[in-house]
Amino acid sequence: MSRPPLPPFTEATAIQKVRAAEDAWNTRDPERISLAYSEDSWWRNRSTFVQGRPAIVDFLADKWDRELDYRLIKELWAYTGDVIAVRFAYEYHDAAGQWFRAYGNENWHFDKDGLMTHRHASINDVAIDESERKFFWDASGPRPADHPGLSELGL
Repeated sequence: MSRPPLPPFTEATAIQKVRAAEDAWNTRDPERISLAYSEDSWWRNRSTFVQGRPAIVDFLADKWDRELDYRLIKELWAYTGDVIAVRFAYEYHDAAGQWFRAYGNENWHFDKDGLMTHRHASINDVAIDESERKFFWDASGPRPADHPGLSELGL
């Protein structure tokens, strides 16, 4: 299975890979998202360690059971041949209605087929008032092309 764009990345293909990941995560479909990772992909997400597609699916399903109306924006930070670093922010609310904005960085490593073999994520959550939200689009789909990115939002 191949997931273009493939390494070695250029700036344009790294940006394309980042936006494809953002769009996929905004679907909140764990099965679909897991296909971007190698069968034995290894994650560190905050203090949680996950390995393999089935574990990724379980992790993401649990995540979106807790993080409601999730909306994510990713932005390329750096890249080399088969590595991409991103910064990101996402907004969600919990079951009690408290809104949060999570800020973070991820380092991704890809195999020759464009599947992510490693994902290291460092994330901090900040409680926000609903009036402080900045991510506004239909939560059932990807961020519209005309919605500002992180830099334009000053995040």
